[in-house]
Amino acid sequence: MRKTLLTNDCRMSIICKAFYFTDGCGYVFEKDLRFNLLYDLYGALLNEHRSDIFSLYYAEDLSLSEIAEDTGLSRQGVRASVKKTEEELLEYEAKLHLAERTQRLRTDGASALGALEELKSSVGIDRPDDTERIERIEQFIRTVIG
Repeated sequence: MRKTLLTNDCRMSIICKAFYFTDGCGYVFEKDLRFNLLYDLYGALLNEHRSDIFSLYYAEDLSLSEIAEDTGLSRQGVRASVKKTEEELLEYEAKLHLAERTQRLRTDGASALGALEELKSSVGIDRPDDTERIERIEQFIRTVIG
């Protein structure tokens, strides 16, 4: 599913999956996986305590109750910490736009690779130097976009 996130001056479209979970009290929560990308980009900017809780929730896939038990916090305290961290990650993205730029770089890189494929097929076998240059450019683009 494609989700578009709108925050202040930030527009970010990320292909992601959303999972729905129930806690022990019957509440249903959506775990939005766009935060994994934001955490990868901005996680080092978070304080250690909130980073640890956020990582347990998203990366380790522990429930709020499990995290509360492990950390000695209340379940509501863990939930508040996760929500505050989500807001903080969204603020970083609104200011720095790294996820947006990463998404755009990958999209533009994929378009460039498609254009190179067309160019490579139009270059004849009698021009191996051009084919070699195209392949080097292709390798460079693949390295840049990951």
